Amino acid sequence: MSNRRPFDPRLLRRVPATRRHLAVLGLLGVGAAALVITQATALATVLAEAIHGRLDRTALAVFVVTVAARAGLVWAQGVVAARSAAAVKAALRVDLLDAVGRRGPGWLAGQRAGTIATLTGRGLDALDAYFTGYLPQLVLSVTVPIAVLARLTFADWSSALIVAVTLPLIPIFGALLGWQAQAATERQWRRLSRLGGHFLDMVAGLPTLRAFGRARAQVDVVRRMADGHRRATMSTLRIAFLSALVLELVATLSVALVAVPIGLRLLGGGLTLQTALLVLLLTPEAYLPLRAAGSRFHASMEGLTALDEALTLSTREKPGPGATATPREAAATPAPGGAIRLESVTVDYGRTVALRDVSLTIRPGERIAVVGPSGAGKSTLLGLLLGFVTPTGGRVVTGADRWPATGDEPGLVLVDGAGPADVDLDAWRRRIAWVPQRAHLFAASLADNIRLGHPDAPADAVRRAVHAANLDDVVLGLPDGLDTLLGERGHGLSSGQRQRVALARAFLRVEFAGPEPLILLDEPTARLDGAAEAVVLDATRRLVVGRTALLVAHRPALLREADRVLRVDDGTVRELTPDRPTPDVVATA
Repeated sequence: MSNRRPFDPRLLRRVPATRRHLAVLGLLGVGAAALVITQATALATVLAEAIHGRLDRTALAVFVVTVAARAGLVWAQGVVAARSAAAVKAALRVDLLDAVGRRGPGWLAGQRAGTIATLTGRGLDALDAYFTGYLPQLVLSVTVPIAVLARLTFADWSSALIVAVTLPLIPIFGALLGWQAQAATERQWRRLSRLGGHFLDMVAGLPTLRAFGRARAQVDVVRRMADGHRRATMSTLRIAFLSALVLELVATLSVALVAVPIGLRLLGGGLTLQTALLVLLLTPEAYLPLRAAGSRFHASMEGLTALDEALTLSTREKPGPGATATPREAAATPAPGGAIRLESVTVDYGRTVALRDVSLTIRPGERIAVVGPSGAGKSTLLGLLLGFVTPTGGRVVTGADRWPATGDEPGLVLVDGAGPADVDLDAWRRRIAWVPQRAHLFAASLADNIRLGHPDAPADAVRRAVHAANLDDVVLGLPDGLDTLLGERGHGLSSGQRQRVALARAFLRVEFAGPEPLILLDEPTARLDGAAEAVVLDATRRLVVGRTALLVAHRPALLREADRVLRVDDGTVRELTPDRPTPDVVATA
């Protein structure tokens, strides 16, 4: 467990707008310190004159204006702090999503989606208490005590000495209690993350749980996890309440150490009434920001824990084999056409080697089918071409023109195990139409799900894609046609219909991808019955005709559309035969 710092300097690098907000808070803090001194001086003057039956109207007017100005400063601090919190949360959420995309599907598959969702939502929302409560008080705890000590030094140096000696006691006791609170808060956050992750996983797998009669048992598990989170929260609150009591006690005793000598000296005539009142009014102001900062620090601990986790997760690291390839800063946009060449590519995930020293060239307009047993490396091969996987050795080059590869052809590096890529991966992926094994459909209209292939596509283009994907009958059967809202993961559509929606996306993508797009199909007919497979195959034939395509397939019908057939087995790739594979060969794949 590392000690939690009051402010994480990584924020200044990740969210540059925080510098401006902190500067404004600093200026407001200086203004607040000046107003504290002015208010106490004016009030002491008014009270001292009132004892003698006089009213100092000027001092009273200054006091009223100062009170109004302090109220305005508090409002301004709240506005600046709220804007800073909103800017930081928005920037960190963007960074988190970018980090998830950068680390790639291979990394994401090993994470609990619920934990990341909890961090991105509830976790970062807890930063509100830090920015709107603790941070302004942290600034005031620097400016106000310094200003008060300076003013007390000129008014009564002995009182200033007592304040200077007792003032550090508050942060010392706050730090001692803070270490305990940090451990309790981290336990609370871990329990909340596990609860969120488990609950999301349970909801996603509810049909399976009900089929096996385990739904009620999982309800009991969630209840126990929620009770554990409740106990952790109450433990954190106990420490927070104890901390507030200790800080209040220290501050009260410190003020008493100043007030008692002041009273005795005032009775003895060694101090004027106005000076005594000024000291008594200023002394609590010196302790107030530190006391408030200590109390609000505990309320912001959950947000600080989430902030540390978010900054750590979004830190740029050297990509591993499961990470998305990293382009150079001046990455180029790949020109259409040209061969795609794999040069001695090896992908080692640590626990297994997905590809071993693979060399392969995909020529323009060529349709290549890839077969092999599950886990042989077929999906890794597609991941390389998508830029989702970084090889541990070798590289993938696009734009190479000659066959066979000799190692010195021109081209741009798409992914490279030795360093960043030459290609703008976003521009590269805009040329790719990808149909995965299980296409994800979102809780949006059917048209919007298809427009994922090209978000700005007009309605006519969407209808053409629907027709090309043999999706017309599905659209006609929906209550609102293309405007029908689908459930999450395409609930309400069959597996074959969901695959046709994915094919419609692909048709839309190739229409706007420019010349010579690349088609990647990852077993589009898997888990489909004969009738659904025939419809999907008909659409697939139209999609790949005359285009460069890589098809991962197990069914003989799909292999007949290929110009070449490659077999991936235990990470190695070999060409089966120039002739069409027989059904027996496919069955062994």
